[in-house]
Amino acid sequence: MKKVFLALIIMAAAFTAFAASYKNNTYQKLADEYTKKAEIALDAGEYDDAIEYSRLAEENAALSKAYIASMLARKDAGDAIRLAENKIKYAESIQADLNFPMAFSSAMENLERAKKCYDDEDFENAISYARMSSDALAGIKEITPLPEYYIVKPWAETKDCYWNISGRPYVYNNPLLWENLYQANKQNMPKPEDPNLIHPGMKMKIPSITGEYRSGVYDPKKEYEPYSGK
Repeated sequence: MKKVFLALIIMAAAFTAFAASYKNNTYQKLADEYTKKAEIALDAGEYDDAIEYSRLAEENAALSKAYIASMLARKDAGDAIRLAENKIKYAESIQADLNFPMAFSSAMENLERAKKCYDDEDFENAISYARMSSDALAGIKEITPLPEYYIVKPWAETKDCYWNISGRPYVYNNPLLWENLYQANKQNMPKPEDPNLIHPGMKMKIPSITGEYRSGVYDPKKEYEPYSGK
């Protein structure tokens, strides 16, 4: 009989040891108190009281363990959200919201979901959404925006025409898309009805056709990511 009581007391003590590894909470204090009472009652031969105190010690130790698990989950969720927030700040600093709009949008949406779950104390899903937010930005990098303008060069030097310009990687990477250039620039041509009459020095606008971000004038000294059409 005494071995059974000792086993109950040891079990309760194990729970309280786990609790002490994180924080001294109310449940842990009660578990410690009931464990001591169980030991005293056991030594006094008050077995019924020892059983009851052991039960209360185990019950409060379990509550302490659950409380600590919740606090650890809260901390993990908070850390995951802060990491996602910092990644989004970095993404904004390199204009990923403009150069990688889909990834950035996904990151923002999942961060908002993570924060809502955190407020609802659904820490498991808060962690999951925060990690999804961070993962969405895994492929972003700092890049030079595609040019919004191109200064036409002499035909003898570069064979500049709408067809050839459209086919360049930093423009549309496809000569068949030349009419996008023509429609955006024909009002500045001496004969708008003739797409062949472009002249050296003309500042040609390169309109965005799939939502891609463009800025500045083409600089041959810069490296541009090829237009992908996405």
